[in-house]
Amino acid sequence: MKTIKYFLCLAVVAVTFTACKDDNAGSDAQMTIDKVFLENIDDDVNPDREVEFARLGQLLRLQGSGFTGLKKIYINGYETYFNNALMTDNNVWVTLNGDTPVEKADESVRNTIVLYKSDSNRLVYDFTIRAAAPSVTSCDNTLPKAGETVTVYGANLQETTKVTLPDGTEITSGISSDEDGKWYSFTVPASANLSVAGSITSEGANGTALTPTYFNDFTDFVTDFDGKGELGSWSATYSADDLVDDPLGTGRGKVCMIVPQIKLDAGGLDPGSNSLLWATAGNDNANDDWTSRMYTTVPKETNASNVALQFDIYCPEPWDLSGQIEFSLQNNLSNYGYGSGCTKYSSQYMNTATVWVPWFNTADGSHAAWTTGERWQTITIPMTAFGNYDPAEAPDATFQKICEDRNSGSYRNFLMLFCNSDLEDEALGVKYPASLFTQKIYIDNIRVVNTTAITVSDFDDAE
Repeated sequence: MKTIKYFLCLAVVAVTFTACKDDNAGSDAQMTIDKVFLENIDDDVNPDREVEFARLGQLLRLQGSGFTGLKKIYINGYETYFNNALMTDNNVWVTLNGDTPVEKADESVRNTIVLYKSDSNRLVYDFTIRAAAPSVTSCDNTLPKAGETVTVYGANLQETTKVTLPDGTEITSGISSDEDGKWYSFTVPASANLSVAGSITSEGANGTALTPTYFNDFTDFVTDFDGKGELGSWSATYSADDLVDDPLGTGRGKVCMIVPQIKLDAGGLDPGSNSLLWATAGNDNANDDWTSRMYTTVPKETNASNVALQFDIYCPEPWDLSGQIEFSLQNNLSNYGYGSGCTKYSSQYMNTATVWVPWFNTADGSHAAWTTGERWQTITIPMTAFGNYDPAEAPDATFQKICEDRNSGSYRNFLMLFCNSDLEDEALGVKYPASLFTQKIYIDNIRVVNTTAITVSDFDDAE
């Protein structure tokens, strides 16, 4: 046994010596890179694709000559590991390390691959390095007016230099973007045709990103308080007579002041009480039959996680510690407020409500004052936040299921109200007692939208 191990060791030494000798033999040759290839076995079209840029985490094959004797590779100035045992004189395989700097790389080395044999034998190759593909999570103003600011949130949105609206309007100046890639913002120009719906397209350091198709989407309205969707009126509700003109004069027409001025003038909403209901007309109104009219931009098979209720809100003063806004897809509420039974999944009851509390952090139980400032802002609540569509209990719920549930109800009124009850979360160990509520909060344009994320391919394989 000892003899076998001895000869094996000699064999390894011999191979190692031969390899080193071969490396030294070509170490003086000048290096060239002819092409760079992306190695991706999951690419059904071309798993060995010539590329002009690459993203962090991707495996590249550098094709050229004179690589024998290569000692180091620097990408954007970052020393990057490569396996020289797999290297040949004409090919080097290297994976872009996730720690490689991109937008924060020094300008002198940004977008470069440097191959190093010695101080006198190095190759600098210009090649674009990008972070992971940019993506979008939300947009804070999806029905803007000309002159208003729109902020799009997501990841890897650094150095956004061009924004294209659905009508083709291109914006290349006045764009701001977060250095960490979490957002970009722009002002809507007067020349934009805001009746054209679709996605906002952005171009930045890491490529192209698209928002979901809900920008300028006026299709699937619950109510805009101006003719799209009719308000109901009975003893428990406010009516169209309680609507007010847009206080900012932006052209949004009539809007809902969720706790009307007459109630504020009378002293406000007492702790433990609710406002009256803001409700749609209900069963006999075509606008409340969602199945017949809401599959235009949201296909019926769309998962509930990709469907949302959107509305616009203007909250001029900081709002904190007291007050919640509740929404219900039908008129069947038996209890109200944060954590109430109607907002939770049930296999026995048709629970289709949710409560929105922007000042409360559901992750840690903390609170912080919330305001929109002197502007309207869009809020997007996923349908998975509504009772029976909790993804933990009903992961396969679709928009068709939501519409059929709603239309099966005895009263098909969509409801919205302001709850001024205590907010208690036993799991987080917090309780916020309600206090007298006297603030002005305005809401407009309640609608259902498709929030399906759109992935932009790095390659055009249409051919």
